[in-house]
Amino acid sequence: MITRKGRYTLVFSHGPEILSFASVAGPKEAEGPLGKKFDKIIYDPKAGKDTWEQAESQLQKEALQLALEKATLHAENIDFVFSGDLLNQCISSSYGLKAFSIPYLGQYGACSTMAQTLIMGAVTLESQAAALCACVTSSHFCSAERQYRFPLEYGGQRPPTAQWTVTGSGCSILGYGKGHNPRICGATVGRIQDLGVTDANNMGAAMAPAAAQTLLDFFSDTGKSPSDFDRIYTGDLGQVGSSLLYKLTEENGLNIREIHRDCGLLIFEKDVQDVHAGGSGCGCAASVLCSHILPKMKSGKLHNILFVATGALMSPTSCQQGQSIPCIAHLIHLEN
Repeated sequence: MITRKGRYTLVFSHGPEILSFASVAGPKEAEGPLGKKFDKIIYDPKAGKDTWEQAESQLQKEALQLALEKATLHAENIDFVFSGDLLNQCISSSYGLKAFSIPYLGQYGACSTMAQTLIMGAVTLESQAAALCACVTSSHFCSAERQYRFPLEYGGQRPPTAQWTVTGSGCSILGYGKGHNPRICGATVGRIQDLGVTDANNMGAAMAPAAAQTLLDFFSDTGKSPSDFDRIYTGDLGQVGSSLLYKLTEENGLNIREIHRDCGLLIFEKDVQDVHAGGSGCGCAASVLCSHILPKMKSGKLHNILFVATGALMSPTSCQQGQSIPCIAHLIHLEN
């Protein structure tokens, strides 16, 4: 059963569980602090395929297959798969998952897509429209650069505010188990925020207002405080966006500095790996969730967290036309 708490927050009375999860990452991610935590590393940037886009599809395919195997499930057991990526028409998802023949609902929330798919899966389970759902997202550095910025052959210089798109994928299988898994207690669906940022190389500045607004909405709706949680994880604000998030939340009387961590800063060794302001991309929050956050919950090191994935809702066309970048942040409340 789904109820509303306040204006923007959903509460799931049965608490769909994350029965299994899997993460797949590329070579640069393997060199980072979480390198040993990924379920699979694909060292060939093209994953044995002809194009980077096909390689990204392979990341999703591998992540879903691994998650199914870890749950001792098969594709025919899954009622719906919710999936998305950064590419036009979400081709990484549709091409990557077509062989599974699972009823498919494509999602686009940019880098917030992992949280969006989890919300959609949880709502579907709580409404009894499904017994098992899969939630999958991915990104690939080379395919994203080709679409949103410059061809890699151009060799353009990246400004200090730029973030490195993660080559990776994460998949979670949602269902109802025996209560031994992390469960989704609630969710706050974000509102679009646009403060006029037009620089596609400064995603942190564009997305920070959305993360701040969603957190403020959640705490206002629920009456809770940051001290009620072990951690608050944002999707991929990076160094610039995290600093702005603190400023925006503290202006509204909310201090999250001590318990906040950002997936874009966790996945890379920022100063060593030359990723400038940190990591980004759909695969950033997804792979960190499935390699770092959920294992900590399963082991009992974390019990009560907020996962806030952020996304820039731009397109190549809007960027070329000089439009500002509208952003979104969706929040998931997870309990062990």
